[in-house]
Amino acid sequence: MHSKKQDPVKYYVGIDVGSASVRAALVDEFGTVVAHADQPIQIWEPQADHYEQSSADIWAACCSVTKEVVCGVDASQIRGVGFDATCSLVVVDKQFQPLAVNCEGQNHRNVIMWMDHRAVSQVERINATQHRVLSYVGGVMSVEMQPPKLLWIKENLKESCWEKAGYFFDLPDFLSWKATGVTARSLCTVVCKWTYTSEGGWDDSFWKMIGLEDLVKDKYEKIGNHILSPGESVGKGLTPEAAKDLGLPEGIAVAASLIDAHAGGLGVIGADVKGHNLPCENQPITSRVAMICGTSSCHMGVSETPIFVPGVWGPYFSAMVPGLWLNEGGQSATGKLIDHVVRGHVAFPELQSKAATSAHSIYTYLNSHLDLIKKSLPVGFLTVDLHVWPDFHGNRSPLTDLTLKGMVVGLTLSRGLDELALIYLATIQAIALGTRHILETMQAAGHHINTLFLCGGLSKNPLFVQMHADITGKPVVLSKEVESVLVGAAILGACASGDFASIQEAMAKMGKIGRVVQPNHEHKRFYDKKYEVFLKLVEHQREYRSIMNST
Repeated sequence: MHSKKQDPVKYYVGIDVGSASVRAALVDEFGTVVAHADQPIQIWEPQADHYEQSSADIWAACCSVTKEVVCGVDASQIRGVGFDATCSLVVVDKQFQPLAVNCEGQNHRNVIMWMDHRAVSQVERINATQHRVLSYVGGVMSVEMQPPKLLWIKENLKESCWEKAGYFFDLPDFLSWKATGVTARSLCTVVCKWTYTSEGGWDDSFWKMIGLEDLVKDKYEKIGNHILSPGESVGKGLTPEAAKDLGLPEGIAVAASLIDAHAGGLGVIGADVKGHNLPCENQPITSRVAMICGTSSCHMGVSETPIFVPGVWGPYFSAMVPGLWLNEGGQSATGKLIDHVVRGHVAFPELQSKAATSAHSIYTYLNSHLDLIKKSLPVGFLTVDLHVWPDFHGNRSPLTDLTLKGMVVGLTLSRGLDELALIYLATIQAIALGTRHILETMQAAGHHINTLFLCGGLSKNPLFVQMHADITGKPVVLSKEVESVLVGAAILGACASGDFASIQEAMAKMGKIGRVVQPNHEHKRFYDKKYEVFLKLVEHQREYRSIMNST
């Protein structure tokens, strides 16, 4: 008998630029991560709420991690490259050289990060216009979007930056330009962060109304007048220079990119769920929400018709899954908040020492410590007298109030490891309660959500996952590959290569389910009470502000 010769496995490279690091993965056609590498990138914080990065530093890290994951692999089997990144703003001059986004004139610091909140005054004025484009961002634009940042540059760095600027890129689009030499933008970035609409394109009246009429004059050359759908092939693939930088052959297909959270959504939301006894089985994909949890968290829900949700971004047509409308809720600080609370506690050195001795991460140790002190109670019930409002960096969704602050109710004079573990637990619960607030707002507007799909760094924490299941009352699906964002980026590369007929086909084949975490319905009454307290906290904050601001 003659055995049939097997076709060689096809590979795709996914490159993900997060807030603090760049990661790359080599992913096969079945969605398995074969190799993975990461490298930190620098963040500058020259003053409060100003966060900057360097596009040169970011690209160098992209090259380093890509070379690492493709080392030793037959280059002919690598079929495509996909990028995703944070929605940070990159500024270059007419020769594509970096331009300083700071008063110090440091040109290498040419990226205003997504979490930068310098443009508060500008976004307030933009929102005061009540322009029709704002209806596509939940009615209120976030300071984390690009128009307020552009206006800040014009008003504060007019001569040194604004007048010299040749191009303003969203970071995912900068990466596809760097790889291909083509300045095309992704529909995902321009729709979600720049006010472009898939139906009408750019709205001249908006840019003129907010004082950025300069962008209209050159037919939007500086911010993008060639728009591609995510996963569409860009130009002629990798340029010789980029190929050399990345350690890949020239001409490999490069996909129009995605924002990092959207890549995470792509990596998990379309997975085949047959046989897992989930409420979303045999239901359309619109019954699912993908939650991407890292430094911040994003909640991605899709619908067949546009749904306008107060305080939730969108609806954006084809911004993540082609042919479907996307709504995007979010929390500006989640992983960052947990780190802030834990590392700032007086008992943190003791935690660090004990975790190191036991050869566990600080969070694994804290989870174990909570199990020790819970006695006969369920772990979550330990916070009956301790409540957190988690908006230490303002509220993105659904209240869209940048001025909200964090709150903790129930502190004592105790300073030990037990108290650190409890405030850690209460913070995780507060983040999950914030997710419930977002989901309920989406459902009230017309979404029908029954299952959560989690990915990102925080999805590796079993306490974070269980609290989200218990507090929302919905099952949580974890993907087989923890690095779903990288799988999402690789799916883009797979589509650009032509190996799949559509993103949906690639999602179904490359997205795989790992574990399902069910909610404990016996705890529902406790978490309903916690949620009631949660909503009271913001009421009280607004009430005391009103008192303090009264004349």
